[in-house]
Order: sequence, then C-alpha cells, then structure tokens
Amino acid sequence: MSTGLSAVWSKHRDWLVAAFLAAALLITAAGEGHPAVGLDLCGYALIVVSGLAMAFVRRAPIPVLFTAWMCVAGYQAVGFEVPAVAYLFATFTAVRAGHRLVTIAASVMLLLTLPLAALVSPHGWSVGESFVQARGVLEIAWLIAAGAAGEALRQAERRADEAERTREEAARLRASEERLHIARELHDSLTHQISIIKVQSGVAVHLARKRGERVPEALLAIQEAGREATRELRATLETLRDDSGTPVYGLDHVPDLVERARGTGLETTLTIEGQPQDVPTAVDRTAYRIVQESLTNTARHAAATTANIMIDYRPGMLAIRVDDDGRARPGSAPVPGVGLLGMRERVTALGGRLRAEPRSEGGFSVEAELPVAPDLPVVSAT
Repeated sequence: MSTGLSAVWSKHRDWLVAAFLAAALLITAAGEGHPAVGLDLCGYALIVVSGLAMAFVRRAPIPVLFTAWMCVAGYQAVGFEVPAVAYLFATFTAVRAGHRLVTIAASVMLLLTLPLAALVSPHGWSVGESFVQARGVLEIAWLIAAGAAGEALRQAERRADEAERTREEAARLRASEERLHIARELHDSLTHQISIIKVQSGVAVHLARKRGERVPEALLAIQEAGREATRELRATLETLRDDSGTPVYGLDHVPDLVERARGTGLETTLTIEGQPQDVPTAVDRTAYRIVQESLTNTARHAAATTANIMIDYRPGMLAIRVDDDGRARPGSAPVPGVGLLGMRERVTALGGRLRAEPRSEGGFSVEAELPVAPDLPVVSAT
C-alpha cells in the first residue's frame, strides 16, 4: 500500500502540491471580509490560478513567476487580503533554477505595485494604510528568505554535480589504469607466443627454399598471419594505452583480409555497393572486425570453400554481409562463441543490428547494419 501511495505521489506531486496550496489560499480568503461582493468571483479565481500555477513551476519557472505576480496584484486590487504564498513558492523555484536577476526585478516590481493595488481596492485605504496592507500580503523578510533558500539549494545541487563529475573523472582514471594493466598482460602473454610462431614458420620457409622445395601455401599463410598478428597486437596495445587514438584497421584494410583468406585456400570475393562515403571511426573499426571475425570463423569451423563479402553504403547506414558455403544447415542453431558475442557487443554499442545464422541454401551468413551518426568523428572513404 505504501508503495502505491509513493508511486502516486512521485507521478502527481506537482499537481498535488498545487491543489493543496490553492485550497489553503481559498480557505484563507473565505475567512476574510470583502466589501465588494461583485468582485468576489474574480478574486477567488485569481487565488485559485495562483495556486494551481505551481503545478508548472519546475518546468517553466519564469512564466509561473509572472503569473503569480499578476494574480497577487490582481486579488489585492479587488480587496482580498491573502498572503502571497504562491509568489514565494515561485520565487524559491526561479532562484533555484538560476534566474536570480529576473526574480529580483519581478519582486521589486511587485513590492512597488502592491501598495498601488491596495490604494485602488474597494477598502478605500489611505496611502499609509495601503503600504501597511501591502506589507501584510508580502513580507519582505519572507521574500528574501524564499530567494535565499532557492539560492542555497542551487549551490548545493551545483556542488553535488561537481562531486559527480569528480567521481566520473576518477572512474575514467581507474579505467585508464586498467587499460595499461591489460596492455602489459597482453604483451607478456601473447607477444612471446606469436614471436615463436613467426620464427618457426620463417625457419621452415627458409629451409624449404634452401633445399629447392616448393613452399606450401599454408606455411606462407602462417608466416604472413604471424606478421599481421604482431602488427595488430601492437596497434591494439597502443589503443589500450591511449583510447583517444585513431583506429589503425578499418574498411580500407578489408581487401587485405580477402587476400589473406585466399592464401588459405578459401575462394573469397569482395563486393562494394552504393557510393562509398565517410564513416565514423567506431563504425569503420567495427566493420573491419566483423569481416575479420566472420572469415576467421569460416576458416576454422565451417569447412567452406567460398566466402562472399558485401559492403553496402546506404543513406545513414552501413551494411555488411559475409556468406559462406560451409557445413551449416538451415534450422541448426549457431553456437554463440566468443567471436559472435564480441561482434554482437560491438554492433549493439553502436546502436546497430546483427544477424548470424545458417542460410536457407546452406552455409552460414553474418549480416550487420551500422548507423552512420553524423556527429561522430569520421574516417574518409577511399
């Protein structure tokens, strides 16, 4: 039950406060004597409007401030001696929102207007009595207190925002330190193994050539893959050390992937559709990774003989599709390995869509659609 009441309060808080304030002002007005009965309806209407306007005070503090200003001056002029509580609420909220100069100007105008409104009211007060009556409607001390409270709360919120930004900066610093740690771990764990692969494949190629033997294509592909892995590992380490750097691998390097795939015996074709255009660096890098991971999966798991890559430049969208003729059959569920999960995370982070599943004609297909946001840094298409 308490949860339901809390939800109602959170959803309708502004209107509930405004209704309560309007009701309180009406009760106060009803207990006063009003000499001009014909103006009662107008005075009550102004009082209700001044209270209900507070429902919008957080969304539009300045318009509500001037609405309360006119209502207070109006019901004072028709003879209602009701404190300007609604105007105090509006003053507090406007100052809290940072509109100090406008609020001060409006308050000075109201303090000058209230004696004039009392002077023309049906009560027939003298000049001195009008100033006394105006002071009863809007005490300067209460007005200053409302403004001071709004300013104090504004400063407290500003300090809270600064503290939040400080926490975010500290989190970014911790993330940078973690990237450095990962970079060191990658260097220690991978560089040695890749170097061994390069050395062993290089020795094998050298011995084969020295003996006058034909060097197997697979061995040459291993040697080239070792070199490429070293270059890519170095680029990844640099990115981890400084995440503001421009990515090294992108769409311009997809033809290199095609050539390396052909070197392993996989007949690979690349098709470019649409008009090549500049794409954001994040999209450029993700597109390269999708093609790379798709070809890697094809070579390792699919037992395929052909692979077709299609890159389609569409208005506001970059589409990538990689098909193979491997052993995947329609209806078989793909096993979401690390590669597929990594692709999906990259695509989702950019607000795109990824579909990876067997094709109806046999084989496997990876399709990705990446939105090309105009406000991101771009890499020129070549």
